[in-house]
Amino acid sequence: MDKVSMIGLDLAKSVFEVHGRNAAGEVVLRRTLKRGQMEKFFARQPKAVIGMEACGSAHHWARVLSQLGHDVRLMPPAYVKPYVKRNKSDTIDAAACWEAAGRPDMRFVPIKAAEQQAALSLHRGRDLLVRQQTQLVNALRALLSEFGIVAGTGKAGVEHLVEALRAGTLELPADAVIVATALADQRAALQAAADTLERRITAQVKADAKARMLQSAPGVGPLSAHAMLATLPDPTLFKTGRDFAAWLGLTPRLNGTGGKTRTGSITKQGNPPLRRLLVLGATAWLRQASAHPEKASPWLRGMMARRPKKVVAVAQAARTARILWAMLTHNQPYRAQACA
Repeated sequence: MDKVSMIGLDLAKSVFEVHGRNAAGEVVLRRTLKRGQMEKFFARQPKAVIGMEACGSAHHWARVLSQLGHDVRLMPPAYVKPYVKRNKSDTIDAAACWEAAGRPDMRFVPIKAAEQQAALSLHRGRDLLVRQQTQLVNALRALLSEFGIVAGTGKAGVEHLVEALRAGTLELPADAVIVATALADQRAALQAAADTLERRITAQVKADAKARMLQSAPGVGPLSAHAMLATLPDPTLFKTGRDFAAWLGLTPRLNGTGGKTRTGSITKQGNPPLRRLLVLGATAWLRQASAHPEKASPWLRGMMARRPKKVVAVAQAARTARILWAMLTHNQPYRAQACA
């Protein structure tokens, strides 16, 4: 059998498809592997380029195969999809991975270390717990509204409602009390779990000099600083801060034809959790800037004077992303622009 120079690997839970070709582009390897066969099979293979989609378990297998000496290239699934011909199957997907990995203009995903994935899992877990809390609160409000009980807006209104429920001052049928109490108890348990994860994130930020440095930028708190370092451990992966902001999806979408280019809404590509944290931080910073204009930069004051608040918040988030990239690249704290 001719020597395999490049391999396309389609990942799955239990069954993996391997598609290999030689330097001339001829198919010389097609195999279906079980999970337990993966490491042994690639340990016997000569060193080759392996292309995979950056999907579930991709970073784990990338680390394993890299330790065996292979050159692993992870690609966004959306960039591999155009190379799938006609029908879809695991074998065809593996061939598409081989085709995409050899493209000279293909963009590859950096392989995450296990520690980096563990740090990001803190944010993923906390986001899930917060979403579940929101669902429970909505269910509790909807249940009580059926009996004419409407709570005030915000977190304070929910807390007042739960206190009245536990005190037994609400006029509710017995079954409704049991259901509402179960929802309130579940919400309290989720809140305690989310607080535990947030305290761990805060503790790691306090122990990290770079994370403390990032918090000197406006609108950046412990969560944003921790997520930034976990998402971007090496800022040199991007040539400029604008490239990083574009990767986060905070730059306008371009639509050009016939020499005319129009800009639309932001692309929302890249990392949604980090983008959301930056936008929320920018929104909080806008509230401070509205109350104390002397603290805002001339650029921000000009934007606030002529643009809607939500548009300004996204623009400030994109600006913050570029600032954080520059701070990590030069290892310097934030220097505020002089206010005229």
